[in-house]
Amino acid sequence: MADKKKTVSEEVVINNNPEAVSQVEAKKEDQTILTSLEDYIKTAAYLGTKVITPSMRKYVYRRRLDGLAILNTLLVDKKLAEGIDFIKQFKPNDWTLICKREAGWRGAKMFSELTGVRTFMKKYPSGVLTNTVLSDFIETKMVVICDPWLDKNALADAKNIRIPVCAICDTNNHTADCDVVIIGNNKSNKSMGLFFWLMAREYMKAHGIDKPVPSLEDFVGEKLVLEEPRKKKLAREKKESDLKSAESAIEEKMRAIAMEADEEAKDGMKARKEEEDSIRVGEEVRHGV
Repeated sequence: MADKKKTVSEEVVINNNPEAVSQVEAKKEDQTILTSLEDYIKTAAYLGTKVITPSMRKYVYRRRLDGLAILNTLLVDKKLAEGIDFIKQFKPNDWTLICKREAGWRGAKMFSELTGVRTFMKKYPSGVLTNTVLSDFIETKMVVICDPWLDKNALADAKNIRIPVCAICDTNNHTADCDVVIIGNNKSNKSMGLFFWLMAREYMKAHGIDKPVPSLEDFVGEKLVLEEPRKKKLAREKKESDLKSAESAIEEKMRAIAMEADEEAKDGMKARKEEEDSIRVGEEVRHGV
């Protein structure tokens, strides 16, 4: 009962205090929507390139010391959620996924197998959306591309037939011809695996596709480990090195002590043997041998 009264009183305080309300709202805004912040960090989805185009500058948080751009991770999550909401409007046979970059092939293939969405990887047949004479001509209501530069032929075809384009854009991409922009690292198998994993999970939920969704590591193709901050890593490595040095010093000291003891034992045995020999010789002389 006391806990209930406390909760009610806390709610009253928050409701009557605009500053407290704003703090709660800010806390909510600082949370990711689709998955944990750790997943974005482990897959380096927030990591951009050294080149920042004018259209991508607003998403950049800062630069690293090596010049690489760092995207705002909360914006990466938010724009991905918006992109997925847009994609969910189309049925699997109404849109096409195009991924020329090798880093995304594994994730794109798994996404296609799970959802049944038509996918072009490796090479996009130019004119397949626009030239009705071609034997492999297809009709589609929307396309998703993984890099506006590498998938420029598909982007051009989509613009010619005036269908919407959803694109995954890195800091070096131009977004002028893209209707829906998903921001993030589109050059890594880890980040692309994360994007396709989240897209597959949410798209299957929306369209009632009853299949088990593989793990993030299955989409990525390798085990994901949260990397330690550089300073923490260096401190840990130094501590381990110091411990190994101390252990080596102790082992060396113990080895020296053991060798010294062995030498003393040998000298003692030699002295006893000489003493026994002298006693035996003395006895033999006394007996007239």
